[in-house]
Order: sequence, then C-alpha cells, then structure tokens
Amino acid sequence: MTKSVLLAAGIFACVLGVEMLLVDSAVVVPIDGSGPARTMTAPDWAPWTLLSIGAGTILHFGNLNLRPSAGPVGRGSIGHL
Repeated sequence: MTKSVLLAAGIFACVLGVEMLLVDSAVVVPIDGSGPARTMTAPDWAPWTLLSIGAGTILHFGNLNLRPSAGPVGRGSIGHL
C-alpha cells in the first residue's frame, strides 16, 4: 500500500510540475460568484521543484524491495542476488 501511495504522489507531482510549466497563470472565480476573481501565478522555481521531487519519488519507487529480506547480509551469510 505504501508503494502505491508513493508512486501516486510522484506521478501527481510530475504532472503538476509539467502543468505549471505550460500554464502561466490561472484565474480562480468563486462558485457562487459573490467575490472577486483572483489570478494565481506560480513562482519560477515551483515547476522544476515539483518535477524533481516527483521524478526522485518515482525512481525511489522502482528501487524499493518487492518483499522483505530474511535479514541483513553480513559476514558468513549468503546474500540475495
């Protein structure tokens, strides 16, 4: 379960980072229309940070063990290949 959550978070961060690279600003309008519309712009560092964190999380997901090992590999024991 933890692996799937990490993979989903990494993919979400990458998609959000790419979206922030492509879209310069977004106008947010309240649902009921009673308030003023707000324009939101992301800082220049945000897309690249999200992309790097997401890519690192996805790469870490690929490196996680599929099953727990029998124990630490030490002197006199045969390690898993």
